[in-house]
Amino acid sequence: MDLLEPMVKHVDALTYQLITYGCKVNTYDSGLLEKQLRENGFLPANNPKQKNSPQPLVHILNSCAVTGEATQEVIRQARRLKRINSNYFVVVTGCSAQVDTEKLETQTDIDLIVANSHKAQLAELIRGKISSTAERVYKSNIFKRGDLGAGGGVESGHTRAFLKIQDGCNSFCTFCVIPFARGKSRSLPIEDIRARVSDLLADGVREIVLTGVHIGDYEFGLENLIEDLLLKTRVSRLRLTSLEPVELNDRLMALFADPRLCPHFHMSIQSASTPILTRMKRKYGAEQVVKALHNISARIPNAFVGMDVIVGFPGEDENEFVETYKKLNDSPWTRIHVFPYSERPGTYATRLDGKVEGSVIARRADRLRELSRERYLAKAREQIGTVKRALILKNGNGLSRDYWSINLAESVDEGSEVRVRVTGIAAIRDRLESPLIGEIIS
Repeated sequence: MDLLEPMVKHVDALTYQLITYGCKVNTYDSGLLEKQLRENGFLPANNPKQKNSPQPLVHILNSCAVTGEATQEVIRQARRLKRINSNYFVVVTGCSAQVDTEKLETQTDIDLIVANSHKAQLAELIRGKISSTAERVYKSNIFKRGDLGAGGGVESGHTRAFLKIQDGCNSFCTFCVIPFARGKSRSLPIEDIRARVSDLLADGVREIVLTGVHIGDYEFGLENLIEDLLLKTRVSRLRLTSLEPVELNDRLMALFADPRLCPHFHMSIQSASTPILTRMKRKYGAEQVVKALHNISARIPNAFVGMDVIVGFPGEDENEFVETYKKLNDSPWTRIHVFPYSERPGTYATRLDGKVEGSVIARRADRLRELSRERYLAKAREQIGTVKRALILKNGNGLSRDYWSINLAESVDEGSEVRVRVTGIAAIRDRLESPLIGEIIS
């Protein structure tokens, strides 16, 4: 029997599965899509809490396009789905749909392509394509502020919520395709975000994570927003995502005196060599990277500091890599997320000379990962004996305000915030997850 036949006859009762790729912004967008789909009569499939949950007939891939490989993974997933059942209706939306449209159009396993520019109409476009011979591709290079999506953005049952305060980017770094995938920077007004935070707290969310493509470029002032939320909402745990070194101004740093603003930084530095940062078209040099890291350490000594670093960028010779390595080795931080450089079609970096051999990139990545592993272990050992307030997550682990994941022997209700004494560190594997062991104290 043709599974699409009942879908066409009963378009009001479509079942779907949503698969998310990539960053925290995409996670937020998927929450918005879930809300949009439910409001338009779509039914989530394969719900383990629901007996006889229907199988998904519509499969939505919310794609990433940071690397060319990210797009290829979406294509492979579409092929896998069609092999399982050729009558599945496969939709690709997100960043790959925006920047790799032509590549996706050649794939017969993809039934509908909805770029970021048209995400707000996803539900009606799916219905239109299923019930008629509507267009297969929806894309525009015009992005609207109204599509940012105030409301939605959190998956049901989650204790923490990512809240997107802005989208898009005006930087056009030479390695990055995101400005083409998400358009120019645009932000939600403070009052809209405040209202959404209040709604999330009323729904039982215990921690709000402010996210976006470039939150340091928040139009109405990131410091203004944080002050407003701390003053005018009941938020008890507020966390930030990626910032650049030049965005750590005195006013922002002073806000961390409020314990509700979690002492956790994720620094998007990419390199600690000024010539490489210049080739990347970053707006700072190595001196500002080092200054920012020491500034955090001096003003917020126990803060968790993670960093993104790219190795093997075109033109990076051995001396420049060693410069990055030494500057980071001599600076205070907690963990590095190492990204071996890979060409992203459509970016200016593909035209730069000085391409680095893959074996050299791999060696440098391994060396920097080992530095990160050693530092992370040392910082984990420093936590033994400390007492932290930990939020209990769905997996049963506690997440401290300073971003340490803590394994607990006791079973505690999800969403509770408890005082925990760190008693040791677990066997840390390559992924370095959940390194601390703790016990709940009164």
